[in-house]
Amino acid sequence: MLPRDRVLAAFRHQAPDRVPINYGANPGIDQRLKRFYGLDLDDSEGLARELGVDFRHVDAPYVGPRLHEEPEDEDVQVSPDWGLRTRRMLHASGCYWEPWPGRLHKLDEESAALYPMPSPDDYDYDAVTEGCERHDGYAISAQSGFEVMNWTGRHVGDQEMYMGLATADPGILLFIRRYVEIKFEVLKRTILAAKGKLTFLRIGEDLGTQRGPRISMDMFRKQIRPIHEHFIQLAKEHNLPVMIHSCGSCSWAFNELIDMGITAVDTLQPEAADMDPAYLKREYGDFLAFHGCISTAGPVVFGSPQETVEYCRGTLKIMMPKGGYCFAPTHQLQDNTPTQNAVVMYETARDFGVY
Repeated sequence: MLPRDRVLAAFRHQAPDRVPINYGANPGIDQRLKRFYGLDLDDSEGLARELGVDFRHVDAPYVGPRLHEEPEDEDVQVSPDWGLRTRRMLHASGCYWEPWPGRLHKLDEESAALYPMPSPDDYDYDAVTEGCERHDGYAISAQSGFEVMNWTGRHVGDQEMYMGLATADPGILLFIRRYVEIKFEVLKRTILAAKGKLTFLRIGEDLGTQRGPRISMDMFRKQIRPIHEHFIQLAKEHNLPVMIHSCGSCSWAFNELIDMGITAVDTLQPEAADMDPAYLKREYGDFLAFHGCISTAGPVVFGSPQETVEYCRGTLKIMMPKGGYCFAPTHQLQDNTPTQNAVVMYETARDFGVY
């Protein structure tokens, strides 16, 4: 089967020739895998082919003017279009660029209205067309490019984000409304530029901590669901399935996602509350396809290669029956992942994931 057809079969709860495979990794383990396979460090396509990855992604890169200042601190980055700030955080295996909320504390309506945001005209949609042509035959996705809670929190801080949603703060809601309108228009133009070659759309909303919901069901229905339904409707107009990304314990919202028209859910962290693979497959496997479920905080990181193989085989045995499963790490492989464990993880998916 072509990768595109393999993924669509899984989304339809049909058994393809083998389980679809996806990949995501932080820079340290990504570079080690490329060295293992004898690839150049910038050859991401070569690595995807070595691992048997069925998915590809396209987006329209920003090509407009810098709207936000260059940081003076070399350990801080500021995106030119949205002003998203990240700071270099060192750890034992390397570093992360972590969100670092900037100047938008105490956001009111005036500052929300004046905050510089990009024009949808300032994105390169030709790159979408070219990417779709280059990846023809693969399962190609485009994405909305934000999560209401994370995106807002990264600008104003999580405390102000939570309080703003809870109190329907006018400044916070105006800020959200402005960026949602821009993101929607960019995605709409991206879909048109793809010229019918997209396979599905991605949206995102981290709905859970490791222990339970981040917000109440009432707040989800009032502040989060209507925004995502707007994007889901756009997908329906173009006959595109929708996959939603959510870290943490998110099964509490699965019935809402099903009602909204979501096709598949990512990342399925099995160590989080109410996210056990057997439970998810039993309770929701007839209604949702699953993408992820291979923990990046378990045997793949802390076990031996043989333990990694057994763990991946166990997950496949649970999730594969009747289709509806795409093999992938929960979010991204971490830099403390042993190279050999990552290699056998994907070997197991290719060998044991055959129907």
